[in-house]
Amino acid sequence: MKDTLRRGIVWLLTLEAQAVLKKYKPKIIVVTGSVGKTSTKDALYTALSKTYSVRKSEKSFNSDIGAPLTVLGVPNGWSDITRWARNLFDGLLLILLNAPYPQWLIVEVGADRPGDISRSLAWLKPNVVVATRFPMISVHVEFYDSPEAVQKEELAPLGWLLPHGTAVVNAADEVAVSYPLSEGRRMITYGAGGEVHAVHQKVAIEEGTPTGIRFDVVHKNERASITLLGVIGDAHIESVLGGIAGALALGMPLHTAAEAFSTHVPPPGRMRLIRGVHRSTLIDDTYNASPVAVMSALKTLGEQKSGRRIAVLGDMLELGAYSAQEHANSGEAASAHADILVTVGVRARRAAERALEVGMLPDSVLQFDTATDAAEHLVGILGEGDTVLLKGSQGMRMERAVKLLMERPEEAKNLLCRQDAEWLTR
Repeated sequence: MKDTLRRGIVWLLTLEAQAVLKKYKPKIIVVTGSVGKTSTKDALYTALSKTYSVRKSEKSFNSDIGAPLTVLGVPNGWSDITRWARNLFDGLLLILLNAPYPQWLIVEVGADRPGDISRSLAWLKPNVVVATRFPMISVHVEFYDSPEAVQKEELAPLGWLLPHGTAVVNAADEVAVSYPLSEGRRMITYGAGGEVHAVHQKVAIEEGTPTGIRFDVVHKNERASITLLGVIGDAHIESVLGGIAGALALGMPLHTAAEAFSTHVPPPGRMRLIRGVHRSTLIDDTYNASPVAVMSALKTLGEQKSGRRIAVLGDMLELGAYSAQEHANSGEAASAHADILVTVGVRARRAAERALEVGMLPDSVLQFDTATDAAEHLVGILGEGDTVLLKGSQGMRMERAVKLLMERPEEAKNLLCRQDAEWLTR
């Protein structure tokens, strides 16, 4: 009954969203990819919002229900049927009355199951598609016939581009770069080797502790400097580059787009720097986990110079037949980039096993069943200057470990992911 009710609500919201698009005719930017979608979506919003009237998908709501919520400008009702009824009523008013409406919509789309994008969201007709990265082994691959099927699903929005539309793609992703666009569409590349790229990347340091990242963005003969505080890692640079490239696709000058990042706040749970207990530093990357994202995060951990480097890795879920090998790969990478490996969950035990197989000392490999168990142990061994990377799939709830390790856990509501009342009861 619950599934039937949900399908009915999604159907009605989608009908309303299609009517709203037909009436107000906003221009649409779709953000797709296997990794980095939300950070890139937020960066794109930052770049555009001081120049245009723009609305973005909230948080990481990128499913068949997230897109109509964005179009209608209403919140997720979760399990509150009264809220859903109010959403439907508000959508109807938007259709019947004339109301102020954004010039641009930034809609994040994602695939959990086959057809989530190609069937459920093909009614979106974008002027711009920003494509992040499409690694061979991505999250949700266990629900598809093959890794290639996941890529095909997530690449679908590039085929929806309207005439004279623009594809903004990560230059490092061969699958996206080689996508055959229809006649009249153009492509802008960003990232390493792209038209929009970064130079002079460096970590901002204060009193020996990393506080953010600095880099210059280059496009043709233009250059602009950007500082992002409270985050670390190449993934944030890529997201900003994707956001700026999307702004350039609209004709915005580079400096105008770059200046907007002076107030940019990246989303929680994505390589966020948080002060930990005993003057340690936490790298909170707990929103989700995929093989390529874990490797990137471990590389960033390995670049830290002060104190011990501690990797806390939870299970990567929904990898199906690829799970054991990908966890083994993460364990081998951890042995190269971390001084201590802490695993959480049954699947992550394979990472611990592989780390031991390649020579990591037994005293440096710790295994726990839950994020809370791991954090309670770490509280007793962390010291000044230690850097702790925490990462795992959403279902592992690794943000609970971050909260226990924070110097000021009362700030969790503002800094961590999944702090809504709905999530806290799960």
